[in-house]
Amino acid sequence: MRTRAPETYEEKLARLHELRHEALHAGSDQAVEKQHAKGKYTARERVQKLLDPGSFQELDTFVRHRTYDFGMQKSRPWGDAVITGHGTIEGRRVCVFSQDFTVFGGSLGEVMAEKIYKVMDLAAKIGCPLIGLNDSGGARIQEGVVSLGAYGNVFVRNVNCSGVIPQISLIMGPCAGGAVYSPAITDFVFMVKETSHMFITGPEVVKTVTGEEPSFEELGGAISHSTKSGVAHFASEDEDACLQDTRYLLSFLPQNNLECPPRVQPTDDPLRQDPELDHVVPDSPNKPYDMRVAIRPVVDDGEFFEVHENYARNVVCGFARLDGRAVGVVGNQPAQLAGVLDIDSSVKAARFVRTCDAFNVPLITFCDVPGFLPGTTQEWGGIIRHGAKLLYAYTEATVPKITIITRKAYGGAYDVMASKHLLADFNFAWPTAEVAVMGPEAAVNVIYRRDLASSPTPEARREKLIHDYKAHFANPYAAAERGYIDDVIAPHETRPKVITALETLQTKRAPGPKRKHGNIPL
Repeated sequence: MRTRAPETYEEKLARLHELRHEALHAGSDQAVEKQHAKGKYTARERVQKLLDPGSFQELDTFVRHRTYDFGMQKSRPWGDAVITGHGTIEGRRVCVFSQDFTVFGGSLGEVMAEKIYKVMDLAAKIGCPLIGLNDSGGARIQEGVVSLGAYGNVFVRNVNCSGVIPQISLIMGPCAGGAVYSPAITDFVFMVKETSHMFITGPEVVKTVTGEEPSFEELGGAISHSTKSGVAHFASEDEDACLQDTRYLLSFLPQNNLECPPRVQPTDDPLRQDPELDHVVPDSPNKPYDMRVAIRPVVDDGEFFEVHENYARNVVCGFARLDGRAVGVVGNQPAQLAGVLDIDSSVKAARFVRTCDAFNVPLITFCDVPGFLPGTTQEWGGIIRHGAKLLYAYTEATVPKITIITRKAYGGAYDVMASKHLLADFNFAWPTAEVAVMGPEAAVNVIYRRDLASSPTPEARREKLIHDYKAHFANPYAAAERGYIDDVIAPHETRPKVITALETLQTKRAPGPKRKHGNIPL
């Protein structure tokens, strides 16, 4: 029997290059063409575009599935259906996994999940952000319950990493069934218009069970989830925009919960005063204005990266910088529903506040809130419980908290919007601020009900009483007398005042009570 000569080094090297080439082209040419025809990049192309050029270090390139049922042994591509590894974004380390729809439709099986949670474990161990690019047909049916167990192993790591490292999910294609819960646990979800979809059950199942006939886009598209459900924080026009926005978002976040966000070299004068702010709030208390017009002149270079821009639009949330430091901004939006707090806006703002607090991002709040939205729909929907989430989030947050009351701060909503009573550090008010239990008209109707009923000229009497109430209460000074407002400032002074306050709070320490965890009213 003739024995085969051992491979030479050159032969071994050639074999490595051959296998690596196979791994780099695991999907068929036809599958890649279909992906491109849909306006989608391949998994590997996405990673290359997301990370700094040449920085990607792939892991588990030669992992293969070990399933032999249903003829699976006939196709065992290197790397299975996901690409994992680490690289840098603007020079900062990140871990990434990118599901490959050109291999088994990106379906998740045992080995694929092992690759994913191995890189998740690495991100947690070294303390860097984790970015998941999701493009998957769901659980790998050929592996049965094993694939469902694999999802569970991913979910556990999502939970354990929550509030420890930033987790960002990019939905670049289908994401259905149990697969949607991993992105739902993460901090931010990006979707791409027309090409990405998320749903628990697809249109066919919905039609069978309920008789409804929604399209994929109506049921779980980027527009639906960024406007109706709030599942998606961002809806991008295309994959390029999605990947660039992800890079930009990371610039506001730290590597982990033990670090602060990176400070950039400021290009905007911290002492700049903008006279336009003096004319933002209309003379009429019932006239709307766009709160973003008040926010942009205050922050560096007018840059405000809004989160959940098209969902619960009566409150605005987003990231900005003040003298180069990242901050989270929350503001009531008088241009939508008069800026009232309702169920969706309360939950949206509470989630954002908790995210900022988890990752050491200071909070700047612009308050103009007439109250909570009344009505049976809100009451039966649980506005009490959902409004309490925002109250809880602000109170629990230990990052620097600075509040500016621009106009109305009425009733319980005044308390909830980062008031002094919820442990805000510095509370400023513009001269246009009205801090009161309720608006002058409503207050007069309650306090002077009998007086007005017996008056021979009730309308004239009401006007005088309203005028007197405004003079005494519809201003910031009654609150300032009590110390609930630290200073009443001219609007054009806001930027330097807030920057000085932020600098003062850099050494803030606010240890919380010893407990396993609080019980937020979910």
